[in-house]
Amino acid sequence: MTKKIVIANQKGGVGKTTTAINLSASIAAAEFKTLLIDIDPQSNSTSGIGLERPEKSIYEVLVGLENADNCIIKSHMPFLDILPATINLVGAEVEMVNMEGREYLLKNALGSINDEYDFVFIDCPPSLGLLTLNALTYADSVLIPVQCEYFALEGLGQLLNTINIVKRNSNPDLTIEGVLLTMFDVRLRLSHQVVSEVKKYFGQKVFDTVIHRNIRITEAPSYGKPVILYDASSIGAQNYISLASELIQKNNLEPKGIQS
Repeated sequence: MTKKIVIANQKGGVGKTTTAINLSASIAAAEFKTLLIDIDPQSNSTSGIGLERPEKSIYEVLVGLENADNCIIKSHMPFLDILPATINLVGAEVEMVNMEGREYLLKNALGSINDEYDFVFIDCPPSLGLLTLNALTYADSVLIPVQCEYFALEGLGQLLNTINIVKRNSNPDLTIEGVLLTMFDVRLRLSHQVVSEVKKYFGQKVFDTVIHRNIRITEAPSYGKPVILYDASSIGAQNYISLASELIQKNNLEPKGIQS
């Protein structure tokens, strides 16, 4: 059965796309068949995985011009595919507004691929518009990245409210997969304070794995690679491998090829 996880936070710069790329790659490295869906008009997950200017994208799928199967592209990793984004997505929300069942467009379009993957990860835009709403209606759960910086919890109430609205109206089974602390700097007292504050707020929903600030994570997208392909020995790569292991265990799956 496919596990569909949205990676969402309407606040920008929290490590959302970084997590989408590197968690997908780390799950794929564990030999689970994985699909990364980029539904962010900035298309950073698409370029960060090594794709430049794909001919077809999630835009064509959402507006009914193409079947999802025709737009999915194989990545450089054996178990990782991507449904890319392009700049065309910028106008998608305007086009979707008057469509019937507009919040179900993604769910309806991806029905044919649901049994082909172990995991589907969706990288959302830093907003709570129709694209994110479609992702939340389609998904099983939400992974929320929270950066270890001042105002870390700012705006999260709005995201949680949106999740509750989606649960009431279009996806009653939607849950919070977990809260991921990112950009942790062991030298900063503030980072430790934020960890404590987030754990106090979310309790057991916080992942044990914390993503540290790491230059290799920052450099990897410019080479079109997830960090485990760019520098597998880096602290960033090891953090995301640890997160993948934690997610696999949390979902009661048997580990396959993952290395720690």
